[in-house]
Amino acid sequence: MKLYEKNAAELSQMLQNKACSAVELTQDILSRIDAVEGKVGAYVTRCEDCLEQAKAVDDARAAGKTLHPLAGIPIGIKDNISTKGIRTTCSSRMLENYVPPFDASVMKPIRDAGLVITGKMNMDEFAMGSSTETSYFHQTHNPHELDCVPGGSSGGSAAAVAAGEAILTLGSDTGGSIRQPASLCGVVGLKPTYGSVSRYGLVAFASSLDQIGPLGKSVKDVAMLQSLIQGHDKMDATSAYLEYTDLAENLSGHVQGLHIGVPKEYFGGGMDNAVKESVWTALRLLEQNGAKIKEISLPSTEYAINTYYIIASAEASSNLARFDGVKYGYRAASYDGLTDMYEKTRSEGFGDEVKRRIMLGTFVLSSGFYDAYYKKAKLVQRRIGQEFAEAFQKCDVIITPTTPSPAFRIGENIDDPLKMYYNDACTVTVNIAGLPAISVPCGRSREGLPLGMQVIGSKFAEQTILNTAYAYEQLVGGFHVIPETL
Repeated sequence: MKLYEKNAAELSQMLQNKACSAVELTQDILSRIDAVEGKVGAYVTRCEDCLEQAKAVDDARAAGKTLHPLAGIPIGIKDNISTKGIRTTCSSRMLENYVPPFDASVMKPIRDAGLVITGKMNMDEFAMGSSTETSYFHQTHNPHELDCVPGGSSGGSAAAVAAGEAILTLGSDTGGSIRQPASLCGVVGLKPTYGSVSRYGLVAFASSLDQIGPLGKSVKDVAMLQSLIQGHDKMDATSAYLEYTDLAENLSGHVQGLHIGVPKEYFGGGMDNAVKESVWTALRLLEQNGAKIKEISLPSTEYAINTYYIIASAEASSNLARFDGVKYGYRAASYDGLTDMYEKTRSEGFGDEVKRRIMLGTFVLSSGFYDAYYKKAKLVQRRIGQEFAEAFQKCDVIITPTTPSPAFRIGENIDDPLKMYYNDACTVTVNIAGLPAISVPCGRSREGLPLGMQVIGSKFAEQTILNTAYAYEQLVGGFHVIPETL
């Protein structure tokens, strides 16, 4: 039995019914990693105590203890989420040997629930990129076509789920970094509402946009993991005070009477025809089953990419100032005085994309340019949020493509930053407005590469977008297929 092919919801039932043990499941995943990791490259660090973690779950179950439904499920953690005693590098030379003395807040419920942590996932350096090509360590490959990128920055997290190297993973999403790789790798990825999941212990890229979220093989998988990690955290000043419900328990597969908004701006020039056709095919299927489709307009969308990169880069330039060679992380081997140490450490420790964004952010925050760029970007951010709020007065969810195209070839866009940034054209507005959104597979390109559909909701409407995605999943008979290339 190939346990790695099953999703978390199925395996949860098998574990509870003792059709398999946590040790057997973990052994199966470890064997799968040994078999395909050389082709995929999803991991930066592998945990050596996986089987001990799994045995502890089996022992607790044998003793009759009440366990969380996800107990014993193998999970990979994106390498910008702090894990006590486990190397956390952000896929950067700057933190190559950093082992945190503390856990991110999301790790406590994961450890308490008994999930088996398999390791840390590869990513674009400091989460800056859309292809996992900026990682200091190695390139991650798309399991569906090994010559193609898996997306980014959570490329390792998405590729591991797609390849069967983990059942669940955590990623982080600043401008689409969970949804875009989920789309390119043919898995499900949820970007929660800003403030619903603690950011304490997430190495900051852009603090007002970053959000931790789950990836899995099915909608129920991500609903189960999101239900586990959501909630208020006193360690995070931006954490929302709310009563959270169990999203997985309340999943509904009905769309009768659901009002779906389709913004015309997301289907314009630059959008691959296969993507348009697949999303519209999905929309028509939902309509045939009782949903109501309405064209809407979000006119400020055309300014979203510019707005996002101004705000994100400005915050990155501030957040990354802490990496100076003094407190922790990389330090240049030779230097002449403190200023020279700063310069050499940061020049040698950061990659080209990180340097580019630090320079851009420093520029837009500098005297004489703050009003011209950063202040205007913040005004547009407010306007984008207002347009979404107005749209949700007319519809329950908004559906768009997740990415403008299928996965592109490794090396194809790496020397063209503007072309690379366009990969986030459909996703950045969600972060700018602080909304929840989920990407689900909705078809294949002519070359057989996965395509994704994005379902966006109003703030804290995770249940609504999960229900919509779940209904679509039921209509098409499920999503996940292990790639034949492996």
